[in-house]
Amino acid sequence: MNNIVTLERPADSPGIAVIVIDNPPVNAIGEEVHQGLLSTFDLLSQDTSLKGVVIAGAGRTFIAGADIKLLEKAGRGEGGRLYLHSLLEKIENFPKPVVVAFHGTALGGGVELAMSAHYRVAAPDAQMGQPEVNLGIIPGAEGTQRLPRLVGIAAAVEMCVSGKPIKAAEALRLGLIDRIIEGNLRSGAIEFAREMAARGSHVRTRDRADKLGSPEENAPIYAAGREQAAKIRRNMKAPLAAIEAIEAAATLPWEQGLAKEREIADRCLASDESRALIHAFFAERGVSKIPDIPKDTRVLEIRKAAIVGAGTMGGGIAMALVNAGIPVILRDTDQAALDRGMAAIRKNYDASIKRGRFTPEVVEQRIAQIHPQLTYDGFEDADLVLEAVFENTNLKKQVFADLDRVTGPACVLASNTSTLDIDEIASATSRPERVVGLHFFSPANIMRLVEIVRGSKTDKEIVATALALAKKLGKVGVVVGNCWGFVGNRMMIPYMREAQFLVEEGTTPAAVDKALYDFGMAMGIFAVDDMGGIDVMWRVRQERKHLEKPGVRKPLMTDKLYEIGRLGQKTGAGWYRYDENRKPIPDPEVEALIRETAQQAGIPQRTITEDEILERCLYIMINEGARILEEGYALRAADIDTIYLTGYGFPGYRGGPMWYADTVGLKKIVARITEFHSTHGDFWTPAPLLRRLAESGSTFASWDAEQEKRFGSS
Repeated sequence: MNNIVTLERPADSPGIAVIVIDNPPVNAIGEEVHQGLLSTFDLLSQDTSLKGVVIAGAGRTFIAGADIKLLEKAGRGEGGRLYLHSLLEKIENFPKPVVVAFHGTALGGGVELAMSAHYRVAAPDAQMGQPEVNLGIIPGAEGTQRLPRLVGIAAAVEMCVSGKPIKAAEALRLGLIDRIIEGNLRSGAIEFAREMAARGSHVRTRDRADKLGSPEENAPIYAAGREQAAKIRRNMKAPLAAIEAIEAAATLPWEQGLAKEREIADRCLASDESRALIHAFFAERGVSKIPDIPKDTRVLEIRKAAIVGAGTMGGGIAMALVNAGIPVILRDTDQAALDRGMAAIRKNYDASIKRGRFTPEVVEQRIAQIHPQLTYDGFEDADLVLEAVFENTNLKKQVFADLDRVTGPACVLASNTSTLDIDEIASATSRPERVVGLHFFSPANIMRLVEIVRGSKTDKEIVATALALAKKLGKVGVVVGNCWGFVGNRMMIPYMREAQFLVEEGTTPAAVDKALYDFGMAMGIFAVDDMGGIDVMWRVRQERKHLEKPGVRKPLMTDKLYEIGRLGQKTGAGWYRYDENRKPIPDPEVEALIRETAQQAGIPQRTITEDEILERCLYIMINEGARILEEGYALRAADIDTIYLTGYGFPGYRGGPMWYADTVGLKKIVARITEFHSTHGDFWTPAPLLRRLAESGSTFASWDAEQEKRFGSS
């Protein structure tokens, strides 16, 4: 025992011992928990008066998995792998009944430990899951061997491939738990242990075989699982590895099944996929650490909000706010625009009802919290006002001048601008210290990313409030500096530019998008442009047209498509044509226009390989990311990765663009960028930081580690 694992002897239940795991915040299994449980069971094995044991978690949850820092070390080959076999065997072979009491969300290693016990009970709102696939690994603490014995092959495959937790009622139906405890969980678990003690013998999970099925019965289940994995875990190896391990459970003796699981688990843990996903896990949790903003910085309470602009972004942000319990005034200057905005909100909520996410009653309550209007009435009571009008500096400055006049002095003034200068927008107010960028991503009610743009005068408490608000909305807030395009779009614009150059030089939008999709992107770049609206990027370009250098190559097709009204999905045609289901269909008319435009511009045509497509699209982003880091507009390479993983559809199993660069090798990337520089000009000038890291044999991950040291000493 230790301070993390304690032993209680309830006075009113003689003979029952309660082991309590108290390792905040989520009772993760680390070395101390492991050793504490081992020593506690050793002690209890000597107690002749013992009748039963209950294992419970303190705090808000039972064990929510293994300590991921240990997995990270193990993936790097630095030790850290925690083998639980001796503990699980000790629990399973314990002569008295062992009962696990689930509450909160029990995940991964917590469920695996529980399955070695003889019985499991749960609070009505408890959830249980095997989410290891999210980290590129399998339930490697004997989970793939015990889970199918308790819930059957089909349910085990579903849980391990999807990674989604199940609720207590479903867990009871499947056989993962034995009883739902209404009322006090600890007391109910103790009483259940007393009942089981009176029964005598107790079946070990490893000895159960009635749900393992036959090879003939299981074959279609495995096939369906692999098909599911291909759809929801595209290109990932971990879900297929989990199915392989479950298959071993159904076909091999226990000890051989365990050996097979360990082999598969070790293989997954050492994979690039797992290392990338573990990096992504820690990167997302690290973005809220801002060196000059202490944890105790005052955070303002956002109780009421107002939004200016009822378009796609304004409506989506309104939904995100009311979903988090914050009522919203939604203002527009035009009644028709306001009506369209509310109709779009209603349509989005109706779709959520059809998917079973919300009930009609909940939807009506939330829509009632959105107050559409044409005036600024009530803005004086808002704690946050967010501007979501067209991407035009003068228009946004006019809005902010109005907001300065109609809002209270403590109100946070935020812009949803995706590219424009926050300081310039803030200059229209008398309080630039209270102005911040909150760049949501479309659809704002779904997408997880919010770029928090810090102006030169933005108060620390406003930044801290923005981070807290993002968390309350269930989103990931990443603090970025105030440069054109911030981080995400500053990197995406060159990406889009290179994609357009590629089609002008001889390939097609469909070929570019296929290469990117096969790489793992959620969508190809031309499909993204059509979804966002070709007019959006056209407006962005107009804002900066005066900065374009004469003689420098510019993409030609965006202007062409805009001029003929092909604006993307909203008009049924852009780079692609769209059917009633918004499915992109390659359009010969566009391809002919591209060839005609290229011919008029004197652009030679050639065959372009998939490798070149990927290198030019990805390496241009990486190069720009290195500039952003060196210029200080992103704190960490990991912050850039988080932005691209949560807002731009970059595949998680590749870790983000900067992590991916490390896996390719910076020397290789710089060599290729240098070739492109000689062929395609100044756009491809290697970033100084990227060149220095490559020449020294370093990585962006190492650069981050050095930055963290500097943050700590500052």
